[in-house]
Amino acid sequence: MSTDTDESENATSANRIVHNDEQTPYVESTIIMTTVRVVTPFILTLGLFVMFHGASSAGGGFQGGAIAGTVILLLAFAFGIGPVRDWLNPAIILGLVVVGVGTFLAVALGSLLLGGEFLQYSAYPIYHASKYGIELVELGIGAVVAGIIIGLFFLIAAGFEIGEPMEDEQ
Repeated sequence: MSTDTDESENATSANRIVHNDEQTPYVESTIIMTTVRVVTPFILTLGLFVMFHGASSAGGGFQGGAIAGTVILLLAFAFGIGPVRDWLNPAIILGLVVVGVGTFLAVALGSLLLGGEFLQYSAYPIYHASKYGIELVELGIGAVVAGIIIGLFFLIAAGFEIGEPMEDEQ
């Protein structure tokens, strides 16, 4: 008889756990935090490698930027979204996007100023201008992609309240 009572108490406590709305979505884990600390430099290095070697091998700015942007997401998953959001200044994320777009436009429009066409690397009077121009464009694209991925993550993580008016409805 005591087993029936124990089973019903376990079922009742299980129901309380399932229906509890006050659960916290973040739990610190020493294993996850340590793993992220060890792995993130390698992931960032891989992202930069993919960006730098996109012209000569598989990859490029988009793929490398996505890999590099996930470093911040990993930090947020390991240490909490709030602390990482507080640590990372939004101006840095915006600056990353602006520098990426600026780099792309500088390379693209610089060739126009030198008498060439849009993104015509041979218009630059530099030895291997095509190689360096492609690398700069790939880095610019990678910076834009990483900045947008990080920004969208924090924007989605912030959430919104039901019944809250949208920006265009105000």
